[in-house]
Amino acid sequence: MELNLTLEGFKFMFLGMGIVFLFLVTLIFVLQIQAKIIEKIASKTVSTVTTQKKSNKKDESKITAVISAALHTYRKKHR
Repeated sequence: MELNLTLEGFKFMFLGMGIVFLFLVTLIFVLQIQAKIIEKIASKTVSTVTTQKKSNKKDESKITAVISAALHTYRKKHR
């Protein structure tokens, strides 16, 4: 009787450990796939941000030129 209960206990133990092991293996694969997807999205976003920064620098240089011209004109008139 005790032997049957012990064997049954081992069966449940191995069943539980097997389920946890399969869950962890599945989790690893899902995380690897997710990392690849995020890497693709992040690389597209980085290239877009880099392009926007380049266009912003051009806009900033135009704005700086306009502000400089306005200050120069203002100083000329009020001296």
